[in-house]
Amino acid sequence: MMSTPRRHERFRTIATATVAALVTLALPGCTAASDARAPGDPGSSTASTASATTAAVPAEAAPTPTPSPTHPLSTAPRTIPAVREHVPARGPGWKPTPDARVVVAPDDTAALSDEAKLLAGELRIGYGASTAPRAGDVELSLDPGSPGGPESYTMDVKDGRVRINGPDQAGVFYGTRTLKQAVKGAGSAPEGTVRDAPAKPQRGLNLDIARKHFSPDWIEDRLREMADLKLNQLGLHFSDDQAFRIQSDTHPEIVSTPHLTKAQVREINALAARLHITVVPEIDSPGHLGAVLRAHPDLQLRDTQGRAVKGAVDISNPASAKLVDELLREYLPLFPGGAWHLGADEYQALVYRDPQASFPQLARAAQQRYGPSARVQDLATGWLNDRAAVVRPSGKALKAWNDGFFAGGVTSAAKDIQVEYWTGKENGARPPLEYLREGRKVVNLNDEFLYYVLGEPNQFTYPTGKRIYEQWTPLVLRGTTPVPASYGPQILGGRLAVWSDLAGAQTQAQVAAGIQAPLAALSQKVWDARTPQLPWTDFKALADRL
Repeated sequence: MMSTPRRHERFRTIATATVAALVTLALPGCTAASDARAPGDPGSSTASTASATTAAVPAEAAPTPTPSPTHPLSTAPRTIPAVREHVPARGPGWKPTPDARVVVAPDDTAALSDEAKLLAGELRIGYGASTAPRAGDVELSLDPGSPGGPESYTMDVKDGRVRINGPDQAGVFYGTRTLKQAVKGAGSAPEGTVRDAPAKPQRGLNLDIARKHFSPDWIEDRLREMADLKLNQLGLHFSDDQAFRIQSDTHPEIVSTPHLTKAQVREINALAARLHITVVPEIDSPGHLGAVLRAHPDLQLRDTQGRAVKGAVDISNPASAKLVDELLREYLPLFPGGAWHLGADEYQALVYRDPQASFPQLARAAQQRYGPSARVQDLATGWLNDRAAVVRPSGKALKAWNDGFFAGGVTSAAKDIQVEYWTGKENGARPPLEYLREGRKVVNLNDEFLYYVLGEPNQFTYPTGKRIYEQWTPLVLRGTTPVPASYGPQILGGRLAVWSDLAGAQTQAQVAAGIQAPLAALSQKVWDARTPQLPWTDFKALADRL
């Protein structure tokens, strides 16, 4: 039975840890210090009781005392992104040992075996399926009723074990990323409890593989890098004026060399799924279709002078919609993830001074469909809605670039299409607040902070991790000015975007090196939008080490 003084000491320790936890919550990315004494420390009631007991034994019979090890109050694990909450404790923490294993709760083996095997391999320890945990083990489990929300997790380091628990597989997986980084960076995971969850549900990288071919191995390496940063979306822009980069069975005539085979795409998707990353494909239309038009010149949009409009299909021609819809239906099952990008940006017919006069065939089609006051922009909006109708039955979330949403027309884009906000400069583009006030969901791809454009054309400069880390948040949708925080829930997250405008400007290795720091900085700001605790120099050093 526990003695009364011992019980008092335990209550004191719990209270101290609670106070420390509150301080940790108030200071994102750091852990509070405390001067609380551990049980058995000099001056504690337990130590006094032990001294009194020893004094009652004759001197010649007194055993040689063996002091219990004491540990300072732990600090939060150093990870990227930083954990949002750490409750410190006193103890040795956890480090891999030759006998350690990653085990999975029996009811969760089918769901979490991939996560467990991956972590065991990374930590170079054993794996035990449906095995009772023992000292030194890491245990993974699911608890659908836990309160943290999607992708959240709790990691407890106590009694020589690690327990990672979450409401879904993604959350448990992110807990394993925290443990992996903690061990890699410091050799061990600190004693205490991590409670963690993302601020934004969409976090990732957008990759233009149309204008520059990236090898499957390179793409898979980026997926692994993203997973360790708790990023969960990879956008694949695989069709543009320059090339069409994925094998097609319905229209092989449009496919460029080199390209990804469908088998390679399936392997990429399978790896992404194991790493809890959604691959979001994009067939951009009705602009950026130059590669398709080279094989189908009859679909080319021409003005009244007969001049071809770069990359633009004639959206008044039913054959244009038929071809694009055939491609959409072909690729929908190839990409099992939960989102699809419809493009819709930079339709060059709309940059003309008077689109109605320059493209009378488009003006007539708009009026026939939407009435006498309809304009070419309404026909473009109808094109977007029609492509959305093809994809919508799949259940995938729908996305389109912000300059494909027009104001002042007789029709408007469907409300369930997410706005991928990249610019306020293109024709049709509007300030972010106009989209937000309409109640639309928005994803941040601010071209001033998040656009990595190869060769730096058109006044683009390569983004830096420092600038993203210190100046950007998901609220900064255009330029450098944030929108009001009240719109935060409508902003779903953000992605760093690699655009291959001048494809030969960098090698694949140079692109990988160039986006490393910006991607790490982005991961911090979409996981926790609060001001980071670490200064940039310390964050960069940590990123280099991890």
